[in-house]
Amino acid sequence: MRVFYKEMWDHANTALVPQIFHPDFTFRGSLGPRLLGHQQFIEYVELVTRALGQYTSDILALGEEGSQVFGKLRFHGYHRGELLGVPPTGRHVWWYGTPIFTFDGDLVRDLWVLGDVYGLMRRLQGEIEDAA
Repeated sequence: MRVFYKEMWDHANTALVPQIFHPDFTFRGSLGPRLLGHQQFIEYVELVTRALGQYTSDILALGEEGSQVFGKLRFHGYHRGELLGVPPTGRHVWWYGTPIFTFDGDLVRDLWVLGDVYGLMRRLQGEIEDAA
């Protein structure tokens, strides 16, 4: 999970995707999409990291039970491209997310992330100015 967030996401290093995920893995992201496989996920990473400059994932808590790892994270960056239909504002925006990774051996078979999209939308629109 740490490699996934700190090395893959924070650096948009999608070359790591085959090392982390099963070829037929399923993904439900914090911003809503439901994806299948490496290529769809790589496109999602590229979309988010293009829209949010200096994209960073802060791991706030981790837990493990059986074949699952879960956590509390804060995702943030500078709004430099259209995101969720909102044109770039330059604002530093952030949201919380709770991922649940399900492993099949050493590879992630499923990743489900619940995200505070409402809070992100309010920050994108300038309704909330609080810091991460």
